[in-house]
Amino acid sequence: MTAAPSIDAHLAAVRRTLDRLDPRQAFAAVRAGAVLVDTRPEFQRAADGAVPGALIIERNHLEWRCDPASGASVPQARDRGVHWIVFCDEGYASSLAAASLRAIGLPRATDLIGGFQAWRRAGLPVTPAP
Repeated sequence: MTAAPSIDAHLAAVRRTLDRLDPRQAFAAVRAGAVLVDTRPEFQRAADGAVPGALIIERNHLEWRCDPASGASVPQARDRGVHWIVFCDEGYASSLAAASLRAIGLPRATDLIGGFQAWRRAGLPVTPAP
Protein backbone atom coordinates (compact mmCIF):
# COMPACT_ATOMS: atom_id res chain seq x y z
CA MET A 1 0.00 0.00 0.00
CA THR A 2 1.34 3.41 -0.96
CA ALA A 3 1.18 6.06 1.72
CA ALA A 4 -0.96 9.08 0.94
CA PRO A 5 0.92 12.36 0.66
CA SER A 6 0.85 14.66 3.66
CA ILE A 7 -0.91 18.01 3.53
CA ASP A 8 2.49 19.70 3.48
CA ALA A 9 3.52 17.71 0.39
CA HIS A 10 0.16 18.39 -1.26
CA LEU A 11 0.40 22.12 -0.49
CA ALA A 12 3.93 22.30 -1.90
CA ALA A 13 2.80 20.53 -5.09
CA VAL A 14 -0.19 22.87 -5.47
CA ARG A 15 1.94 25.95 -4.96
CA ARG A 16 4.29 24.86 -7.77
CA THR A 17 1.33 25.28 -10.15
CA LEU A 18 0.49 28.84 -9.05
CA ASP A 19 2.01 32.20 -9.89
CA ARG A 20 1.71 33.32 -6.28
CA LEU A 21 1.94 37.05 -5.49
CA ASP A 22 3.46 38.82 -2.54
CA PRO A 23 1.39 41.66 -1.05
CA ARG A 24 2.94 44.44 -3.14
CA GLN A 25 2.60 42.42 -6.34
CA ALA A 26 -1.03 41.68 -5.48
CA PHE A 27 -1.70 45.36 -4.78
CA ALA A 28 -0.25 46.27 -8.19
CA ALA A 29 -2.24 43.50 -9.90
CA VAL A 30 -5.47 44.77 -8.34
CA ARG A 31 -4.69 48.29 -9.59
CA ALA A 32 -4.25 46.71 -13.05
CA GLY A 33 -7.66 45.00 -12.88
CA ALA A 34 -7.25 41.77 -10.91
CA VAL A 35 -10.00 40.83 -8.46
CA LEU A 36 -8.87 40.39 -4.85
CA VAL A 37 -11.04 37.89 -2.96
CA ASP A 38 -11.14 37.58 0.83
CA THR A 39 -12.09 33.99 1.71
CA ARG A 40 -11.75 34.41 5.48
CA PRO A 41 -14.73 33.65 7.68
CA GLU A 42 -16.64 36.58 9.15
CA PHE A 43 -15.14 36.13 12.62
CA GLN A 44 -11.62 36.72 11.26
CA ARG A 45 -12.68 39.81 9.32
CA ALA A 46 -14.45 41.12 12.44
CA ALA A 47 -11.37 40.53 14.58
CA ASP A 48 -8.64 41.75 12.23
CA GLY A 49 -10.24 44.08 9.71
CA ALA A 50 -10.56 43.90 5.95
CA VAL A 51 -8.84 44.93 2.75
CA PRO A 52 -10.76 47.85 1.21
CA GLY A 53 -12.25 46.85 -2.12
CA ALA A 54 -11.69 43.13 -1.67
CA LEU A 55 -14.59 40.97 -2.72
CA ILE A 56 -15.79 38.85 0.20
CA ILE A 57 -16.54 35.27 -0.76
CA GLU A 58 -16.14 32.81 2.06
CA ARG A 59 -14.33 29.64 1.09
CA ASN A 60 -17.35 27.35 0.95
CA HIS A 61 -18.93 29.45 -1.85
CA LEU A 62 -15.80 30.33 -3.83
CA GLU A 63 -16.04 28.04 -6.87
CA TRP A 64 -19.73 28.81 -7.49
CA ARG A 65 -19.22 32.57 -7.22
CA CYS A 66 -16.12 32.72 -9.44
CA ASP A 67 -17.26 30.34 -12.20
CA PRO A 68 -19.05 32.45 -14.82
CA ALA A 69 -21.11 29.40 -15.88
CA SER A 70 -22.37 28.41 -12.43
CA GLY A 71 -25.59 30.39 -12.30
CA ALA A 72 -24.52 31.73 -8.91
CA SER A 73 -21.54 33.78 -10.00
CA VAL A 74 -20.68 37.30 -8.86
CA PRO A 75 -20.71 40.14 -11.43
CA GLN A 76 -16.89 40.15 -11.47
CA ALA A 77 -16.93 36.63 -12.98
CA ARG A 78 -17.21 38.06 -16.49
CA ASP A 79 -15.32 35.24 -18.20
CA ARG A 80 -12.73 32.54 -17.56
CA GLY A 81 -9.87 35.01 -18.05
CA VAL A 82 -10.46 36.98 -14.84
CA HIS A 83 -7.32 37.34 -12.74
CA TRP A 84 -8.52 36.11 -9.33
CA ILE A 85 -6.23 36.64 -6.32
CA VAL A 86 -7.62 34.82 -3.31
CA PHE A 87 -6.43 35.27 0.23
CA CYS A 88 -7.09 33.75 3.60
CA ASP A 89 -5.56 34.69 6.93
CA GLU A 90 -2.00 33.40 6.47
CA GLY A 91 -1.82 32.06 2.91
CA TYR A 92 -2.32 28.32 3.35
CA ALA A 93 -5.97 27.65 2.56
CA SER A 94 -5.85 30.24 -0.21
CA SER A 95 -3.28 28.19 -2.14
CA LEU A 96 -5.65 25.22 -2.11
CA ALA A 97 -8.56 27.51 -3.05
CA ALA A 98 -6.65 28.99 -6.01
CA ALA A 99 -5.77 25.50 -7.22
CA SER A 100 -9.45 24.57 -7.02
CA LEU A 101 -10.37 27.58 -9.15
CA ARG A 102 -7.76 26.55 -11.71
CA ALA A 103 -9.15 23.01 -11.69
CA ILE A 104 -12.57 24.34 -12.76
CA GLY A 105 -11.11 26.26 -15.68
CA LEU A 106 -10.04 29.62 -14.25
CA PRO A 107 -6.38 29.64 -15.35
CA ARG A 108 -5.39 33.03 -13.92
CA ALA A 109 -6.41 32.22 -10.35
CA THR A 110 -3.67 32.54 -7.76
CA ASP A 111 -3.21 33.51 -4.15
CA LEU A 112 -1.58 36.05 -1.89
CA ILE A 113 1.59 34.83 -0.20
CA GLY A 114 1.15 35.18 3.56
CA GLY A 115 -2.52 36.12 3.28
CA PHE A 116 -4.16 38.99 5.12
CA GLN A 117 -1.48 39.02 7.81
CA ALA A 118 1.28 39.63 5.23
CA TRP A 119 -0.84 42.31 3.52
CA ARG A 120 -1.20 44.14 6.84
CA ARG A 121 2.51 43.75 7.73
CA ALA A 122 3.38 45.23 4.32
CA GLY A 123 1.56 48.41 5.35
CA LEU A 124 -1.04 48.11 2.59
CA PRO A 125 -4.56 49.50 3.11
CA VAL A 126 -6.64 47.81 5.79
CA THR A 127 -9.99 48.82 7.19
CA PRO A 128 -9.81 48.27 10.96
CA ALA A 129 -12.18 45.88 12.66
CA PRO A 130 -15.26 47.62 14.06
